[in-house]
Amino acid sequence: MSAAGAGAFFFGCAGPVLGRDEAAFFADANPFGFILFARNVETPDQIRRLTAVLRAAVGRDAPILIDQEGGRVQRLGPPFWRQWQPPLDQVRAAGPADRAAEVMRLRYRIIAAELRDLGIDVNCAPTADVARPQTHPVLHNRCYGTDPETVAVIARAVSDGLLAGGVLPVLKHIPGHGAATADSHLELPHVDLPQDTLQAIDFAPFHALADLPFAMTAHVVYEAIDASAPATTSPGMIGLIRDRIGFSGFLMSDDISMHALSGAMDARCKAALAAGCDAILHCNGDMAEMQRVAASGGTLTAAAATRADAALALRQAAPCDPAALNAQWDALMAEGARG
Repeated sequence: MSAAGAGAFFFGCAGPVLGRDEAAFFADANPFGFILFARNVETPDQIRRLTAVLRAAVGRDAPILIDQEGGRVQRLGPPFWRQWQPPLDQVRAAGPADRAAEVMRLRYRIIAAELRDLGIDVNCAPTADVARPQTHPVLHNRCYGTDPETVAVIARAVSDGLLAGGVLPVLKHIPGHGAATADSHLELPHVDLPQDTLQAIDFAPFHALADLPFAMTAHVVYEAIDASAPATTSPGMIGLIRDRIGFSGFLMSDDISMHALSGAMDARCKAALAAGCDAILHCNGDMAEMQRVAASGGTLTAAAATRADAALALRQAAPCDPAALNAQWDALMAEGARG
C-alpha cells in the first residue's frame, strides 16, 4: 500500500500499551509511522502486540522506528536483548578499519534480526557525525570515528547490516552534528567553522552515504551557510543536503519537540516542512502536542510519498538463524581478544 495520503509526521505513544484515545487519534491523524522509546518497552511479546496494534490503528504496514544504536542509546536491553558497547568504543576495540567494518556490519545484522522479530523495521542509525575533541558528550561516543573516511566506511557497514536484515537505516544527523559543542536536546548549537572545512570533514560522510533511504536532520545552525536557522528549518541547508550532499531519500526532522528549536509547535512543524523536510518526527507521546503537529503537518507531498514508497520497498530481510549470528559474533569477539 502506498504512503500517499499519510500524515507528514511520525508519532510516539505514551506507554507499553496503546490507549483507546491514542488509537482513535492515530486512526484519524494517520501518521506515516511511529517511534518507540524505553517507556514503550517491557517484553518481546508486549512489543509485538504494540507494533501490531499501532499498524492496525492506521490500517497499513506503517514503518516503526526505534533508536537502537547500542551503548548509551539503545531502547532494548537486558534481560531480553544484548547490551552493546558504545559505537566509538566498539570501533576502536575492533582494530583496523576492515575488521572494524566487519564487526559493525555483524553487530547491526544481529540488531536487525532482533528488531524484525518485534515488528520494528526502521533503526535510527547510522550516526555519520565526525567526532571531534570538542564534540558534546551526549554525542561523542555515539560516533564511529574522528575522520570522515573512517566514519563513512563504518556507517556503510552499519547500514549494510541493517538492510540485510530488512531494517531501514536512518542516516543522522545530516549534514553533520560532530562540530557542535552544545546538546541540541537542551539548546540550539551553533557551528562557526568555514564552509570548506564543513564540506571536507562534517558533510563528507553524508555525501558518501547519500543513497540511503532515510535521513534525519540536525538541529544545528551552520553560521557560514545560514546563520539565522538550524538545518531542520533552513531552506538553504535543506537545499545543500539535497543538491550538494546529494541525498535523494526521505528526509525527516530530528525530534521537533527538542529544546534546540523555539516557537510554538505548529510553527516549528510548518517551518521544517516549508524548508524541505518530508516529515516531522515527534517523539514524546504528548497528546496535546501531537494534535498540534497533526493539524499543522498535513499529508505527505506527492514527492515525499514517492520517496517513502521507495524506502519502504527495501524492507526485505534475507533468511537468517539468530543463534548462528550470535555464535558468529562470539567467535569474532574471541578472535579479537586473542589479538
